[in-house]
Amino acid sequence: MKRGVNQMKQFSGRSAEALIYPLLLVLVCWTIWLLERTTGGSDLIEWGIRPRHWSSWKGLFFMPLLHDPYNIKHILNNSLPTYLLLAAVIYYYREIALRVFLISWFGTGFIVWWVAQDNGAYHIGMSGVIYALFGFLFISGFFRRVRALQGISLAVIFVYGSMIWGIFPMEPSISWEGHFGGFAVGVCLAVAYRKHGPVQPKYQYEIEKEMGIEPPDLEGMWRQNQEEIAYRQYLEQLYREQANQYGPQPPVRIIYHINPLKKVEEAEKPPGDTEK
Repeated sequence: MKRGVNQMKQFSGRSAEALIYPLLLVLVCWTIWLLERTTGGSDLIEWGIRPRHWSSWKGLFFMPLLHDPYNIKHILNNSLPTYLLLAAVIYYYREIALRVFLISWFGTGFIVWWVAQDNGAYHIGMSGVIYALFGFLFISGFFRRVRALQGISLAVIFVYGSMIWGIFPMEPSISWEGHFGGFAVGVCLAVAYRKHGPVQPKYQYEIEKEMGIEPPDLEGMWRQNQEEIAYRQYLEQLYREQANQYGPQPPVRIIYHINPLKKVEEAEKPPGDTEK
């Protein structure tokens, strides 16, 4: 009973974290976007990443939080995937969720700073982190035999499968380097943490095998039972054949022949009375 209560508490705590933390992150992004919108956005955009410029090191921290203040679709397109993918990571990978998120955050930013072309533009947006979470969930689900995680991977493919085209340079205004770097970071994280996260529940025989307990030989027991049944049937058939051949046999009677009078006389003779 106590164990069940603890499991319920862990489940409720994990569910609350998966709902609250992604929501807070999305609210922070919207707050900063409104601030960009009201101030014109020129100053805050410079807190993004400009490739291979040491002055933009702060973009490693703030790039995912910044969005185009003149295009609301930018933050709208990133809000729902951020919430759903981060919630899935927190719920199913609670022990490593923070590490996965931070590595996705800073790893994507570093790849953008190192690989992207310096054309004078600043890279901003949460899309790189989204691609990292997408790659992590997609690959990690197939490393395990957990049906829930495999279902998550298929759902990610179905809903965000078209995101894969974002890792190629298709539009000049889209940071494909950030998408590619994020996806690469997510795949590497899935490989690195392939032994972490939920595992497939084990059956009783698998647990006994690991403990060195030999399982009962059910097949041997069944065969022995069948042999005993066959032997009894053989004896019954043999008895019926003998009854048909020799006819019914009379019941067996046991007769004891004794002489009780002799024993009584010897018992009545007084001790010491001997015949001469």
